[in-house]
Amino acid sequence: MMAAAAGALLPGDGIVIAGKLYSGVALTLDTCLLPHESALCSPSRAHGLPARTEEQLRNRMCETIQSAGILLRLPQVAMATAQILFHRFFYCKSFVRHCAETVAMACLQLASKIEEEPRRVRDVLNVFHHLKDAAGHRRRGPMLLDDGYVSRKSDVIKAERRVLKELGFCVHVKHPHKVIVMYLQVLECEKNTRLVQMAWNYMNDSLRTDVFLRFRAETIACACIFLSARVLQIPLPDQPPWFLLFGASEEDLKEISCCILRLYSLQCESLAALQQQVEEMRSVLDAQYNGSRQAGLVSRTETPTAGFSPSSKAASPVENQKNHESPLSRLALKNACRKITRDG
Repeated sequence: MMAAAAGALLPGDGIVIAGKLYSGVALTLDTCLLPHESALCSPSRAHGLPARTEEQLRNRMCETIQSAGILLRLPQVAMATAQILFHRFFYCKSFVRHCAETVAMACLQLASKIEEEPRRVRDVLNVFHHLKDAAGHRRRGPMLLDDGYVSRKSDVIKAERRVLKELGFCVHVKHPHKVIVMYLQVLECEKNTRLVQMAWNYMNDSLRTDVFLRFRAETIACACIFLSARVLQIPLPDQPPWFLLFGASEEDLKEISCCILRLYSLQCESLAALQQQVEEMRSVLDAQYNGSRQAGLVSRTETPTAGFSPSSKAASPVENQKNHESPLSRLALKNACRKITRDG
């Protein structure tokens, strides 16, 4: 009875404090896993973006994050965190309504802080600027510190805040790097450098897909070892199957392996072509919105969700604003009147 009065956690109900029931707080990483239904219907597909285009955008932008992280001399764990945050954000928001490049810079900037390897926003902007020039076979210097740079920097800072808001400040990521090494030690294969390196490479490549949003890190580690052993034709214990020891199923391992292998057969278009498709889809949605607004189906005060910050409130009418006299002005007038009376 004393425990219930002081605070007892009731499963599924919440917590009782001083006879009052309060909602409980569940601290778990299970909420970071994406339901199967959400994976099939992302916000981008709801806006009409083809699934293939979305898949290629995720692939190319995560590749850009990896390249930028190398140039910024970030540890691999920071680049992995940035890519996972990027995937999480775009299962909350649409590629059509948010600039993928700006969000990628914001995720890399945020991940550098999370992994305690902070980088300046200016450095992140310059690295992405350099990568864009290299892709277009152009050689230009760093970004000029003009109005365009200031606007770009402001967009990245706003995007970083939006990522935090949409993810509910849940930015913890469990990486399978150490898990792979530990599992290989249990299997007594840690001395096989080819197996270790290939499993590590498959794990890094899997960051370009959404498998980290749908499966636990331990399952992904098993899938990378499973795929590497198959490619190198290295036998692993199968009586019983070795992955059962680590709580993984054969169906999950095969699905993850197929997602990874699909990366190597995917004929990806250029980033400029993908961004052009997004711009066309954005124009179609804006035209639909404007048509609905003219037809009266959308409120005049409603705005499309193209920007990162909410639309500002309408200003109050000028005629309804009253000019309030400052107390200091009244005091000054009173003192002036007293001086005139005294002098007179």
